[in-house]
Amino acid sequence: MKIRFKNIGKIRRKPDFSLRHIINQDGRFEVSSLNWHTFWRDPYHLMLTLPWSGFLLLITLGYLALNLMFAFAYWFGGDCIANAQPESLLDRFFFSVQTLASIGYGAMYPKTIYANVIVTIESIAGLTGIAVMTGLSFARFSKPTARILFSKVAVITSHNNVPTLMFRAANRRSNLILEAQMHCYLFRDETTLEGKAMRRIYDLKLVRSQTPNFMLTWTVMHQIDDLSPIYGMSPDDFERTNTLLTIILSGIDETVSQMVHARHVYTHKSILTNKQLVDVIFHYDDGNRYIDYKLFHDVE
Repeated sequence: MKIRFKNIGKIRRKPDFSLRHIINQDGRFEVSSLNWHTFWRDPYHLMLTLPWSGFLLLITLGYLALNLMFAFAYWFGGDCIANAQPESLLDRFFFSVQTLASIGYGAMYPKTIYANVIVTIESIAGLTGIAVMTGLSFARFSKPTARILFSKVAVITSHNNVPTLMFRAANRRSNLILEAQMHCYLFRDETTLEGKAMRRIYDLKLVRSQTPNFMLTWTVMHQIDDLSPIYGMSPDDFERTNTLLTIILSGIDETVSQMVHARHVYTHKSILTNKQLVDVIFHYDDGNRYIDYKLFHDVE
């Protein structure tokens, strides 16, 4: 992956949807859109990625707006709804709610051809809206997720007399993640022999990159030998090159029998040298073992 750093020049006055702003936040690169409304170009993805509060808010606002639109349509038709107060927009709004939701109390009903046409259009809109909302809700509920806790920092310490990069992960659920696989990628800025700046990606070889079942904790280790891309790098080198570690864990959730994923990022500020993770597993005289998650992020 290459990222060329060039001066853009004059700021364009017209919105350019192909232009994206790359933000560097302590080594973590984020790409943001120059125009907020570009998110609406992919409404399905937007509705799946919104938090539940935003999802429910959009549904509520859309439902109210649709009923208000049909209420105005009935209002423009004059006295076309039986038992509705003349010129009452509120009565027509509630009649629209009853029609859109297929409730039909019977107290109010259309009495003109115009009103029946609007009811027909609204019934089609209601059936379509219910189908769309049901599909989106099901897609959100059925989306498999993993609840993985990663240590807040990664450490570089000596393990078996070899400098080793270490961090750990824990499964927050009580079920198993089968055939769990861990991948670690190193991102950093480099300059080629031709003087071009680019963002390079390296695969970090792990001591153990997979486990048959992941339930409690997993200490992930990468030995820093002469073949490691971070061999000989100091904390200043990490900062100068905007070093970033991206961790990806994948596996099969035993409960739903579907593939789940988790991702975590360590910036150069969260990579500590000459530190080691505090042990969280304790052995007692009765032969039992206990894990203390309060010490999960602690180093010494």
